[in-house]
Amino acid sequence: MVKVNVGTTADPIVTRLVAEDKVVWYKKPNLRMMYLWLFLCCMGVEMTSGFDSQLINTLQFAPTFHQYLGGGRKDAKGAFQIEPGLLGFVNSCYQLGSIFAVPVAPWFAQAFGRRWSIMLGSLIMVFGALLQGFAQHVGMYIVARMILGAGILFCIISGAALIGELAHPKERAIMTSLFNASYFIGQILASAIALGTTDIPTDWAWRLPSLLQICPSLLQIATVFLLPESPRYLVSKDRDEEARQVLIKYHAEGDTNSLLVQAEIVQIRETIRTEMEASKQSWMDLLRTYGMRRRVIITLFIGLFTQLSGNTLLSYYSGVLFGMMNFTSNYAKTRINLANACWSLINACVIAMFVTRFKRRHMYMLSATCMCLCFVAITISLERMQVALDAGGSNGAAGISGLFFYFAFSPCYNIGNNALTYTYLVELWPYSHRSRGIGVQQIFGKLAGFFSTNVNSIALAAIKWKYLAIYCGWIAFEFIIIFFLYPETSGRTLEELAFHATVFEENLNEKASAAVEKNIQYGDSSEHIKRDSEGGSPAEVKHIV
Repeated sequence: MVKVNVGTTADPIVTRLVAEDKVVWYKKPNLRMMYLWLFLCCMGVEMTSGFDSQLINTLQFAPTFHQYLGGGRKDAKGAFQIEPGLLGFVNSCYQLGSIFAVPVAPWFAQAFGRRWSIMLGSLIMVFGALLQGFAQHVGMYIVARMILGAGILFCIISGAALIGELAHPKERAIMTSLFNASYFIGQILASAIALGTTDIPTDWAWRLPSLLQICPSLLQIATVFLLPESPRYLVSKDRDEEARQVLIKYHAEGDTNSLLVQAEIVQIRETIRTEMEASKQSWMDLLRTYGMRRRVIITLFIGLFTQLSGNTLLSYYSGVLFGMMNFTSNYAKTRINLANACWSLINACVIAMFVTRFKRRHMYMLSATCMCLCFVAITISLERMQVALDAGGSNGAAGISGLFFYFAFSPCYNIGNNALTYTYLVELWPYSHRSRGIGVQQIFGKLAGFFSTNVNSIALAAIKWKYLAIYCGWIAFEFIIIFFLYPETSGRTLEELAFHATVFEENLNEKASAAVEKNIQYGDSSEHIKRDSEGGSPAEVKHIV
């Protein structure tokens, strides 16, 4: 008989067992293979998002795009130009489609599983990309982008959840951080494609890149069923043995006697059952208790901040900003875009590998502070450029300064809103409402993106550099919200966070923890499970070998 120290309620069982596992992931064949499929499938979801944001930005460099969809309208300089209000709507209707899908996507993920939700979303996006590439008028193009936006929501909700729920507890935070970092792979692809398509003199300058948006979705379709289903979804459907086999294969490399798997399966089961007892599995549950209402408010702000921190302005209207910095040729714009996309991928991946080692709140506050400083610098640079232009001259130093801080913004944004968004959401929400929680973040994020993308085009044309000053004040407001509202979630497993006493529901946390430790200590056969809100916190588990 061997005694295995598993800690106390302050140092829960799974966290302790994970800390004692010193074997790195790439030396575990099954886990290594699963991470490969997770990358190709779930990371492909954010590749699609990145491809779209850069696609609609680079298409604006092509004169035929403005000529065809703008009905031949020309600006004061005689160049083809879509009317600013219509251009803003063309850019933002992707977010509008996602908003329409919010009531359905979380329900579908809970009812049919993460994998089928990704498959459905990918099929919808394939149809949308085909419709977009062969659009006959601007209305058809707008409808196609709305269909793409609806499909991506199914994939984002389930892809983010699947990564968090399948990954080994040791790598979960890094994997969910890399989920958002893969966004920049899509940006790089779209930027690189633009190098060869922008100057095509026919409509294929915009049709070809629009059709190529199908590629990430095809990758998801090809790989989604090479992944196992989420153990948490399986347990929620009373398919405990299937969940156990998934954990044995990927978290224990086939060891059926693994104490980690024994602890995980009991922890998952007891936590989900406690959640189910405490909720009625409806959207109204999100407002029923103080803990859930606080989650909703935090998630609301996460959604707003991911799209209103100036990133949509820099992503969708970089061509306009480059022109304000006096970089006016398509040659310069396309190459600056590509360079920024590559730079963003590099710093996002590096940040994702290290940022989760620090406190979540600290990183969010650091991100907001640095973003604010970057926007102040860009605003001052563009103001100096405008002063020089009004005087009939130019200010090359101000243009270079603006471009420098344009590039500097990327790592500042990625520290918080990129690297931590889905890591934080997965940790913030218990399984029973995780899909709805991510749905809340998506609806407010898409609303913010829809609003800002529409307003950006009009505001830049009307007040130019002064518009960026508004973002300086807004990002300062973000810091205040983070400081006073965001809880710390680092250093726990998903089940330990579900009712964490210092975050939300103390009594439910104690109930779930007691049940887990009791079942681990006295056996994990389903016929002997006894639910109990009492019980001690044994410091060790007797495990017969």
